[in-house]
Amino acid sequence: MKINVEFDITPEEFRKAMGLPDVQPFQEELMRKIAEQMEAGVEGYDALSLFKPYFSQGFDSVNSYQKMMMDLMSSYGQSNS
Repeated sequence: MKINVEFDITPEEFRKAMGLPDVQPFQEELMRKIAEQMEAGVEGYDALSLFKPYFSQGFDSVNSYQKMMMDLMSSYGQSNS
């Protein structure tokens, strides 16, 4: 038996139904800050520096995971030698 269910809703309605946060104000604020720095012609402008506070924790966890996996693999290789 195969059952197909189709919903005719907007992305906004779907986001609300799933309980996801509205990130549009955050995106608008971030784009405004980027535009201000670009217009000001800041020397050494780096767009990534604006995102760093928001993503540093995520990048750190990826690095921690990679380090853990490398440690596991290296310890496994040493114990089987």
